[in-house]
Amino acid sequence: MRPNEIASASARLNGARVLVVEDDFFIGLELVAILSDAGATVVGPQQTLQSALAATGDETLSAAILDIRLGRDTVEPVARRLAEHDVPFLFYTGQSASDPVHATWPDIKILIKPALPASLVAAVAEMLKREAEALKASG
Repeated sequence: MRPNEIASASARLNGARVLVVEDDFFIGLELVAILSDAGATVVGPQQTLQSALAATGDETLSAAILDIRLGRDTVEPVARRLAEHDVPFLFYTGQSASDPVHATWPDIKILIKPALPASLVAAVAEMLKREAEALKASG
């Protein structure tokens, strides 16, 4: 990210608590760095289904970035729990579009690995914006 992109992204993610579920250690660290640089507080990276499910109990989550596959497990139970708690999420994956999780969650944004940092930050900012607008409209 260029300095002006970081400043702009920082204003958009400042104060957000973003859950990162990613089983690849280095990709997880990269996501933490990108989101932290943009002003978010990162919960994770969670590398296993069990730790990810435990992290969904954090009532202060603003959004989540989920890898579709965690080793042999699918992230679907995590997505389901986040949806139950009205926490917006996106999939960040290298999996093909034919993965069954896509069929289960057809309206969820998918970013294909590797994505540019600005694209990741923009996608999270858009989720937060939509969630804020939905809350405003219902309240």
